[in-house]
Amino acid sequence: MAGGFATQGLVFIALSTKLPAIQDRFGIGPGEFSALLLALVIAAGAGSLAAEQLAPRRGSDTTLRIGFALMVIALPVVGFSHQLWVLAVGMALYGGALGMVDATTNMQGVTLEHAAGRPIMPSFHAAWTLGGIVGTLLALALTHVSLGVAALILALLPLGATFLPYLRAADPSAPRPPIDRPPVVLEVPWRRILVVGAALVLFYMVDTAVTTWGPTYVDRTFDAPGPLVAVATLPYLAASLVGRGSGDRLAARFGATPLLRVGACVGAVGLAIVVLAPSSYVAMAGFVVLGTGVAVVAPLSFSAAASIAHEGSGLDPAAERARVDAVIARFNQFNYLGAVLGSVMTGAVGKDSLRYGFAVPMVLILGIVPLARAFGRDAAATVE
Repeated sequence: MAGGFATQGLVFIALSTKLPAIQDRFGIGPGEFSALLLALVIAAGAGSLAAEQLAPRRGSDTTLRIGFALMVIALPVVGFSHQLWVLAVGMALYGGALGMVDATTNMQGVTLEHAAGRPIMPSFHAAWTLGGIVGTLLALALTHVSLGVAALILALLPLGATFLPYLRAADPSAPRPPIDRPPVVLEVPWRRILVVGAALVLFYMVDTAVTTWGPTYVDRTFDAPGPLVAVATLPYLAASLVGRGSGDRLAARFGATPLLRVGACVGAVGLAIVVLAPSSYVAMAGFVVLGTGVAVVAPLSFSAAASIAHEGSGLDPAAERARVDAVIARFNQFNYLGAVLGSVMTGAVGKDSLRYGFAVPMVLILGIVPLARAFGRDAAATVE
């Protein structure tokens, strides 16, 4: 399963580094490019909803393979496109595939975590981060390779991922529950899940702000050399890898609530260092502190949403798994909401100076402190 997370992170980060080259090829202005990225996020949301419908019928393992297969098709379309409408089709297809893979990897992860009876989602998300680091290095190695060839090379990775072993239903011969059973999802305590989702939105606002605007901040604010700009977010990813790699043990020992509260405060300190940094190296040190603090927010959010969906379901194992899969697919939408808000708000507020832009997530990340109570075992009493 870790291989699926790693493949997803590698392809996503590697393709993201190629977006400026795509922008140059088509002469796309900032406004058109922002619209294209927004369409990508919308397509990802649609893909996540499609996974909600497919997973109960075909299984999250099969749906995950379909997502990777669509990615194999989409990447060459994007890489070899020379007309804007072809690029739009390729990006939409990739967005849909991304949403399906996003949702189903987390479906698989929370199911394995529930079976294990201990926190393991941080390790799975660490595999995503490791893939992102490898994707950054691969993109640097492919700097002088054409977009088409780079896309073909990247497409080999999801192609291989379609053949990885994934978790199947406990009893493959048992009939799957029909997908038109609204009580399976409607009876879930969504109020509690929305509180956890708010924390996920705040995390992805910060995460997207760093990955989208971090290189630009280092470049424009400090006039850093090109090679340093190219790896500006690598320290953030490396720190996130360390944070998530130790997240299983920390969550098991201290619990999610105190871990998130401390992490949010550490993250705010990291962003304060970024905002007040006198040099590019200090700013990148701030990214390290930030990544260490907030790394476990996303995996613990998916774990909490799945735990809430499991509570008091009274369903047979197949129906309960369908319920959790559907909840995770919908919960995944908070990912994209946070990504849009993070990229738009940071850019809008920081149009004159990105120091102001990064001051916004510096304050908002502290919102996780009160929200963290929803991740505790006594959350039902405090949120309902």
